[in-house]
Amino acid sequence: MTLVAREHSRHGHLNTSPTSAVHPGTLCKSNMAAACTRALCKVGGGILESPAARRFGTVSSFLVGNVCSRGSGRAYGTGGDRSHRLSSPRTGAAGGRVLGCAVLLGGGLGLYHAVKFRLQRHLAEEETKVSGGRAGGPSLTLYQYKTCPFCSKVRAFLDYHGLPYEVVEVNPVMRKEIKWSVYRKVPILMVDTDVQLNDSSVIISSLKTYLISKDKSMSDILRCYPEMKSVNDRGKEVTEYSNKYWVMLDQGEAAALYPEKGMQKEEMKWRQWADDWLVHLISPNVYRTSGEALASFDYIVREGKFGSYEGFFAKYVGAAAMFLIAKRLKSRHNLQDDVRQDLYKAVNEWVAAVGKKRKFMGGDHPNLADLAVFGVLRVMEGLQAFDDMMENTKVKPWYRRMERASLNHEGRA
Repeated sequence: MTLVAREHSRHGHLNTSPTSAVHPGTLCKSNMAAACTRALCKVGGGILESPAARRFGTVSSFLVGNVCSRGSGRAYGTGGDRSHRLSSPRTGAAGGRVLGCAVLLGGGLGLYHAVKFRLQRHLAEEETKVSGGRAGGPSLTLYQYKTCPFCSKVRAFLDYHGLPYEVVEVNPVMRKEIKWSVYRKVPILMVDTDVQLNDSSVIISSLKTYLISKDKSMSDILRCYPEMKSVNDRGKEVTEYSNKYWVMLDQGEAAALYPEKGMQKEEMKWRQWADDWLVHLISPNVYRTSGEALASFDYIVREGKFGSYEGFFAKYVGAAAMFLIAKRLKSRHNLQDDVRQDLYKAVNEWVAAVGKKRKFMGGDHPNLADLAVFGVLRVMEGLQAFDDMMENTKVKPWYRRMERASLNHEGRA
């Protein structure tokens, strides 16, 4: 419901990207065409070579003659005489040969279609190999709160990689959209309607693994991130996931993704930093004053999924509540009295880690740490905290590059 630092719920959006695949019917059509070709060629050859061609031609001529004789005199002039000539022994044999040639022609056309279908199938299989062993990407449905930083991280990943996905915005009060799930936080990502991914970092790591690995299914990959239950320092049971910042690759795949020494370790460090520190600076900053709290909840209600009464209650009562909660969060995370200074310091720390010689932490292209930090910061857009951050830190050039990379789906290749 709010911009607080917890894994939340969802919203809707649909991207599309072209994929190539062979329809299951293509193989059937190919086999049928080939079978028909063999049968037609056999029949056609038999007609041409058999003495029965004369008799078959006579019968066919008789049928054609009868049809012609029933036609209009203006159309044919001498219908009866035409029927007689077609029924003669000479023309009967010729008709048989014509019919045999027609059957052979049909067989040739069948052969053409058989070859065509098989060629299409072969090309599609080759295209599948080039695209990583999958004829089409998975069907993805993201359950989210649009203003949740964890959900924004997942959207940043999906958008950058150009992955088609549908977004379901969850009502933050009733959460009826995820009543089917035992896991009650967002984001939740459903893959092909039967595999459920929880936790933003697990979602991103497992999807990145899936995009790179050639021989792993999503179910296989998910087993690499086992769920663990524990009790936090406030006595509340929490769910965590092992290995959630790891992309599960073999040695060759890892070398291709992280060509320089230390790149993988650096990416993991800053992804965790975004979850453990940066995200906790959002709420104290967007609810810093009563005016900012009201503006934040106006944005949340406008972008989220609320009923009319829920929206009114959330905007005014929620703003007051979060203004007070922000003070507690400030104390819990040992923030300065002016929480903007902590935000500025963290953002400049990130910019310094990227450095002046790199466009992104990933080099010429964003890595998973870039996408995580961008996703977290993006939820403040349109609020005073965001404008102050852009004005008082050095993050703007990097942030604008990330915006373009996400908007243009630059990671699709």
